[in-house]
Amino acid sequence: MPEPILDLICSHFKLVKAKRNEILLEYDEVCKGYYFVNEGCLRLFTYSNEGNPITRYFGFKGGFCTALPSFIQQTDAHEYLQAIEKSELLYISRTSFFELVDTVPQFAAIYREILELGFINAQKRIYGFQGFDALQKARWAVEFQPDFFLRLSNKMAASYLGISPSTLSRIKSRM
Repeated sequence: MPEPILDLICSHFKLVKAKRNEILLEYDEVCKGYYFVNEGCLRLFTYSNEGNPITRYFGFKGGFCTALPSFIQQTDAHEYLQAIEKSELLYISRTSFFELVDTVPQFAAIYREILELGFINAQKRIYGFQGFDALQKARWAVEFQPDFFLRLSNKMAASYLGISPSTLSRIKSRM
């Protein structure tokens, strides 16, 4: 990518330092921005009717993270966005983001790639988890994110995998 275009894109991002466990987006808040993870880890999560956390997505170093339906449609988010570690993030507002999508073909291509990869990963998770037992789910997570268990608490990892923390503890010893 030519340096002037890269400079233009970078000029729309601002550095954000998030503390461990800091909530970046509240449930029922409209999402106004997108994050790129330089360092740390973000997670999107909600709560079940019983009050148990359900993790929907992790944004690790080098990845993008936002509450996408809320970001695109400008409706209330049905999840929280949280920094689960001390994190260094690059933030772009929704206005700047779509201005770049509309005016910079290279950024539009990045956006398309983000959407395509997100869709593919979501499909892999949905299809992969159908019929998987707990051990297969854990192996799947490690295959697609090798440091999954090193970076996350058992409780967070289990909520993402759809199993109990005690089941996860038992199966980790078999991996």
